[in-house]
Amino acid sequence: MPRRKHRSELTRLALGVAAARLMTAGLLALGVAAASARAAELPLWEAGAGVAVINFPDYRGSDQRRNWLLPFPYVVYRGEFLRVDEHGMRGLLFESDRVDLNISVNGAIPVDSDDNDARRGMPDLDPTLEIGPTLNFALWRSTNARRKLELRLPLRAVIATDLPHASHEGWLFLPNVNIGVEDFMGNAGWKFGLMGGPIFSDRRYNRYFYAVDPAFATASRPAYTPREGYAGAQLVAGLSKRYRNFWIGGFARWDTLRDAAFEDSPLVKDRRYFAAGFAIAWILGESRTTVAAGRK
Repeated sequence: MPRRKHRSELTRLALGVAAARLMTAGLLALGVAAASARAAELPLWEAGAGVAVINFPDYRGSDQRRNWLLPFPYVVYRGEFLRVDEHGMRGLLFESDRVDLNISVNGAIPVDSDDNDARRGMPDLDPTLEIGPTLNFALWRSTNARRKLELRLPLRAVIATDLPHASHEGWLFLPNVNIGVEDFMGNAGWKFGLMGGPIFSDRRYNRYFYAVDPAFATASRPAYTPREGYAGAQLVAGLSKRYRNFWIGGFARWDTLRDAAFEDSPLVKDRRYFAAGFAIAWILGESRTTVAAGRK
């Protein structure tokens, strides 16, 4: 199968995953419970479909942006070990009242270098899968559990793939503080989340995105080898509401690459990163089997 066809299929797959991830982890209130704490029992699973409108740069540091109209699956699963919810998809390894340890995933879309001025003539960026453990600490909760403050410590391995081949492309550490509020500003059912923190990446990861090998150096794009370390910071805000048969939400993300280990890469054209999106999803079915509402 031609590589271009592989990339086309991967692009659609990666964009779908990115949309689902943004519209669940980013929009389902960034850690605010997906269902009302008043409910004694919740369905084991809920399923539906949605569409998202997202605007974001090709990669962190790019000055070229894309608008995407993307379908995504709406999936909630409240299993004993496997959970798919507002925190994303994860496998629960340990959980207590104040601490939980799980396996979480994330990802990034591919970049066709022919469509990006800074990377033109360089190898394409394949879509990446990020997977690894996340240790979460509940720092504070209100007495009715409608407001909470958490510390999250995700460490993820980054894997790039073009379908026939896959390669390990480094590690990311993204410690962050997460605030979740239900019935935001007195509006019943609205859920607000705010998450922020630094990002750290190793040399292999930074080489994948920001290195310029001598073979691809030009007069305006000198050879460059990045180091590991601080990779900037991020702040993400989300607002959403679940109605009986559909769900709506929006998010905004601000990033800075100021003082990042790769800040002086010729591929970094903008040290500020902004992304935003809006989505609507229709709930098409749910399980008759229920679980305790406390299973989050």
